[in-house]
Amino acid sequence: MVIVVVGSGKLAQELMVFFLSQPGCQALTWQTLGGRALADAVVVHAGSGRELDEVVAYCSRTHTTLVELSTGSAVEGRALNFPVVLCANTNILMLKVMAMLAGHGHLFQGYERRLTESHQAGKTSTPGTAVELAESIGLHERDIVSVRDPAVQQDDMKIPAEHLGRHAFHRIVIEDGLSGVTLETRVLGPAPYAQGVAQIVAAIQAHPLEDRLYKVTELVDKGWL
Repeated sequence: MVIVVVGSGKLAQELMVFFLSQPGCQALTWQTLGGRALADAVVVHAGSGRELDEVVAYCSRTHTTLVELSTGSAVEGRALNFPVVLCANTNILMLKVMAMLAGHGHLFQGYERRLTESHQAGKTSTPGTAVELAESIGLHERDIVSVRDPAVQQDDMKIPAEHLGRHAFHRIVIEDGLSGVTLETRVLGPAPYAQGVAQIVAAIQAHPLEDRLYKVTELVDKGWL
């Protein structure tokens, strides 16, 4: 298994550390790859987008599958001649919840619905998971309540102090006035994301993909994850 990691931020660094520790896995940075075509390679884009044009050109030339981890990626609107898996999230348990709501969230139309998300204070990018959850239950992005205050995160969401710097929390509340349902998801620390990327890559290598854009929840629906 050859994994090419694009990006220099925290997530990209965590992925490199994780994949370098996995038996039978060769992990390369985008710079180390140097444009070489490698059999059975998968490119994982965890960068800001500065190198995306180069990455797309490389994947097009070598017909290499691209795993896109950046929210709101420009790759979504492009004509593709290679497979792309778009990941709003890479935690497998969370992805299964997202797939469940994507398939059945329409059943809650007509009820009062609220969605709150919380991430570490330094997160400024679009909360892609929350946006997909909102769409699934018929809410707009503007309806999402975002929390970045550590005091609120500890008191209301019960995020442990040691995970305030890296967590993802989502709360969906659905009510009809007399009864209600609350669904909460909580991911703490970096490990679940790196492990999830590894499972996504394994699923890609075990199943042939068409030359098109896939949402990662499609892999869940197919039973590959």
